[in-house]
Amino acid sequence: HYSDTLVNAIMYHCKDSLSGINGEIRPGIVHRIDMDTTGSLIVCKNDESHIKISEQIKDHSCNRIYVGIVCGNVKDDEGTIEGAIGRNPNDRKKMAINEKNGKPAITHYKVLERFERYTYMEFKLETGRTHQIRAHFKYIKHPLFNDKEYGGNEILKGTTFARYKQFVNNCFEICPRQALHAKTLGFEHPTTGERLSFDSEIPDDMQQLIQKWRAYILSREE
Repeated sequence: HYSDTLVNAIMYHCKDSLSGINGEIRPGIVHRIDMDTTGSLIVCKNDESHIKISEQIKDHSCNRIYVGIVCGNVKDDEGTIEGAIGRNPNDRKKMAINEKNGKPAITHYKVLERFERYTYMEFKLETGRTHQIRAHFKYIKHPLFNDKEYGGNEILKGTTFARYKQFVNNCFEICPRQALHAKTLGFEHPTTGERLSFDSEIPDDMQQLIQKWRAYILSREE
């Protein structure tokens, strides 16, 4: 994409004051979040900062916490998924567990709230592979809600009676993307050495989704 991107906005705002390490395509961008994933990322305005922040990401001292909603009721309240991630040999646009050609990937998770057939979760990244959370949770058969690339936009089998199906389709309309948000970023300031932490508010579409599921569960219990 050559227009209407975050990089375009950053370049307009910062003019020539950006790290040039990634060239013209994504200057200053130290790490990426997927298209349609919301939340925070780090942009560096000089090469020295860029290198130091990249090293923190590489040695896992950069704290990155996401929240999201996955399909299905995740069995354990917390746990860790380990599995090398590489290109899906059957679809180059997707990532998959690929122990032969992939790179090591570790995702720690914790259940925040259960909604019967969906689970609101926290994810802590130890590594930062492309589509890491999405691919790992697809692997354990809990794709992210409305993640069209990894099957999260399908209504669970056995739960397709008309009223429930309409309810889930309404949820898809409320959050027309994968329900994933980069909530917390913590790192050491590259110049002062001060430990910093930033928290990004959960976006409206995911908040509405959570409220809708809470209301649904309450109506079932009455």
